[in-house]
Amino acid sequence: MAVIAETVSLTAETVDRVRGELRALGLDGWLLVNFRGNNPVAGGLMGLPAMTRRWFVYLPAEGTPVAVTHRIEQQPWETWIGDRRQYSSWRELERELAALLGGKKVAMEYAEADAVPYVDIVPAGVLELVRAAGARVVSSGDLVSAFYSRWTPEGEASHRRAAQVVHDVAHDAFRRIARVVKEGGRVTEWEARGWIQDDFARRGLHVGADSIVAVNAHAANPHYGPTAEKHAEIRAGDLLLIDLWGKEDDAAVYADQTWMGYLGDTVPDRLAQIFGVLCAARDAAIELVRSRSAAGEAVSGYEVDDAARGVIEAGGYGEYIFHRTGHSIDRDLHGMGPNIDNLETKDTRTLIRGVGFSIEPGIYITGDVGFRTEIDMYMGERGGEVTTPNPQRAIYPLFREDPFA
Repeated sequence: MAVIAETVSLTAETVDRVRGELRALGLDGWLLVNFRGNNPVAGGLMGLPAMTRRWFVYLPAEGTPVAVTHRIEQQPWETWIGDRRQYSSWRELERELAALLGGKKVAMEYAEADAVPYVDIVPAGVLELVRAAGARVVSSGDLVSAFYSRWTPEGEASHRRAAQVVHDVAHDAFRRIARVVKEGGRVTEWEARGWIQDDFARRGLHVGADSIVAVNAHAANPHYGPTAEKHAEIRAGDLLLIDLWGKEDDAAVYADQTWMGYLGDTVPDRLAQIFGVLCAARDAAIELVRSRSAAGEAVSGYEVDDAARGVIEAGGYGEYIFHRTGHSIDRDLHGMGPNIDNLETKDTRTLIRGVGFSIEPGIYITGDVGFRTEIDMYMGERGGEVTTPNPQRAIYPLFREDPFA
């Protein structure tokens, strides 16, 4: 028999904020359900680990929160601030849900037609159970953004520290690689990745830190990763992509960046031109976020994706777009908040204050060469702001004395 020592950590203050958001959205309540840790949103909000029986928590727009929990797992609920209803049999559970939810419009971690897979978490069978209880279910996507993905002040501070470390590690890696190659030495993608990992550890990014080091055609595979068995040597005349990310600890917020360099004194015109299109696409996305937020106007993830993708398509490289423009960033590298996406999915969620995300357009010419530029943004008090230090304007000519000037 498993013993759960942790107890619920949801506060009355958070419940009050949830009530306000529910009223603004015209919802009767938010229904959270978890079984064996299959809903990280529910587990994260309650502060509970995986448990062996299903639990349901109903946070209403009006009235007292209610937890429906199994009789053998009551210890975690000793600090629960609302009503507690217990069940043992499936018949009891169904009766409790019907009494609680009948005629209600409730939000759950669900996305119609899997439109936003990140929040399409609740199993289909549970949705059937809740609908049979008389509830109308809608997506909790905007609630997830507000109460799971929104950065805390401590999270924001940790992200900004990580952003500087990630920037510095990338640039130091470029310098080291260029020095070895220029002096006639040998270095591979795999070895360079190892240098980056060691540097992350020295500088305090201990959780989830990793990188992609890719040259030429390998960079045309967006999620390429060198291995001990499969990698390329980095040589003079190569185009080099470094994508790297990490965070300080489990509660911290990630930083995620991509940079590009050329192993030579002068970047070839074709490479410079394509990367210039990407930078323009990135900047168009940034400007849309900044201008809308400065004017007090809402902006959704899909609109920002359209802004970036439109520049790439106008430049003649639309067929080489393989992925969305960006992803949510929170305690997870690919977070639960709004993605910058109208390609893989149409993410209509609003970029609300307190959420963060990447802007990372790419052009991938399979079998030839690939390009990506990536920065992070945060929706702060002054609107959308870039948190990545010194965003790249052109491919770095790595053999120059000061390639980053």
